Amino acid sequence: MSEQLIDFLARAESGLSADPPGPDDPTSNPRGDHSLDPDGSAVIPPPPHRRAAVLAPVILRAGGPSLVLTERAANLRDHSGQVALPGGKIDPADPGPADAALREAHEEIGLPPASVRFLGYLDPYLSGTGFLVTPVIGLVAPDATFRPNPNEVADVFEVPLAVLMDRERYRLRSRAWQGRTRWFYALTFGDRLIWGVTAGILNNLRERLYPETETGEVRRSAG
Repeated sequence: MSEQLIDFLARAESGLSADPPGPDDPTSNPRGDHSLDPDGSAVIPPPPHRRAAVLAPVILRAGGPSLVLTERAANLRDHSGQVALPGGKIDPADPGPADAALREAHEEIGLPPASVRFLGYLDPYLSGTGFLVTPVIGLVAPDATFRPNPNEVADVFEVPLAVLMDRERYRLRSRAWQGRTRWFYALTFGDRLIWGVTAGILNNLRERLYPETETGEVRRSAG
């Protein structure tokens, strides 16, 4: 096992939650893009919030750990063409968020659930459309293959974890949305823009695994 993987697993063990939030515990003040509004005037979507889960799949490559992301199909009604983590709504038949995230990842990118080692949960992230998203972090077997469903996913790609864990890459941006200003995190990787809920969740992961006191170290590891 490489030193990079050992370090990542140790950080995941200490920084992630072993148990998901309970069905009646969306956290007293769930984080979301509304948390980024500099003057605090953002409208927080009122409950009841719709439950969803996403998988943050980490896979070890020769150059170090990478995280698997998708580009949503252009024909989708919502968020078409955007970069996303595999996932979706938690169905009544799903035993929990991890089961939902694994099911959706299998449906979207053909990732077998047996190829994923569960590592833990992040705090839920509240989207501007009222979805309370529970991120599930998993370690993917290096020999796993991805078969994107063309009806949902246009592309599957990987980003070095060092890039996503670099605080300096995250920029706070804004745009007009439904008659008001929406603030969100964004970062680029090549010609891809990662923004909104996906960037917010990844930034939360960065904060959990690489506390602010270590930002210098993270910046160096990202090159």
